[in-house]
Amino acid sequence: MINKARGKLLGVLALFLVMVWYSIYREDSFYFPVADNRTSCPQGEVQRKAAQLIGNYSRAQPLFLQLRDYFWEKTPSLYELPYGTKGSEDVLLRLLSITHHSLPHSIQSLKCRRCAVVGNGHRLRNSSMGDTIDGYDVVIRLNNAPVHGYEQDVGSKTSLRLFYPESAHFDPRAENNPDTLLVLVPFKPMDFQWMEAILNDKKRVRKGFWKQPPLIWEANPEQVRILNPYYMEVTAAKLLHLPMKQPRKAKQASATLTLPTRSKPSTTTSRSPSSPWL
Repeated sequence: MINKARGKLLGVLALFLVMVWYSIYREDSFYFPVADNRTSCPQGEVQRKAAQLIGNYSRAQPLFLQLRDYFWEKTPSLYELPYGTKGSEDVLLRLLSITHHSLPHSIQSLKCRRCAVVGNGHRLRNSSMGDTIDGYDVVIRLNNAPVHGYEQDVGSKTSLRLFYPESAHFDPRAENNPDTLLVLVPFKPMDFQWMEAILNDKKRVRKGFWKQPPLIWEANPEQVRILNPYYMEVTAAKLLHLPMKQPRKAKQASATLTLPTRSKPSTTTSRSPSSPWL
């Protein structure tokens, strides 16, 4: 049950981030699926829709964690991971000193962003949807959803790859593009420790994972981003209505359970944050 909840949480999180991008990284832009591509983006539409879904909706939170928030301002956090960074500030400070927080200009400069979210199921098998997926401005893939060998069905374009250590592919270059952003979705303090050890070539963290993450992960630190746990909090509390405080036994058990194994992927495509599942 915990595994299903974690998978559902990550999927809903990805869809929520699609909505966040419109309102945080591009001022008052939104896309409607119309035939005429020259149609302008309705002003303020995303902010209105977000307010309908999420109480006390705020655009003030950055999508990715930034060094300045932990070095200069010492931003306090009310929650521990996965909903906040309380207690993990020291290791996070070191990690953010070698990673980045910006979106590529190729994404940020888009007036309207059409997004596709691709997961790990069998839904796309023999679908021949590859060209359709690649036609979207932003393609978000979850965990280690495979690409190589399945391009006809799942496409070859990956703008962002959302993952946690146990779901990281040992060779990021194998299933991603050279400019793909590798976005760590932290669930526990060991996730920060694993990432820091990998990027700084320190002694690897081996304990505290339900599955051993890669001990060698040849990623470019400039392509690594750390998702702001604020969005995990909003996704869990306001979209999925999950309890924010787990019992201690549940926390311990969550580290020992497994998630679904790697398989042919499925997708959710979205022309707007409120589009139905395809």
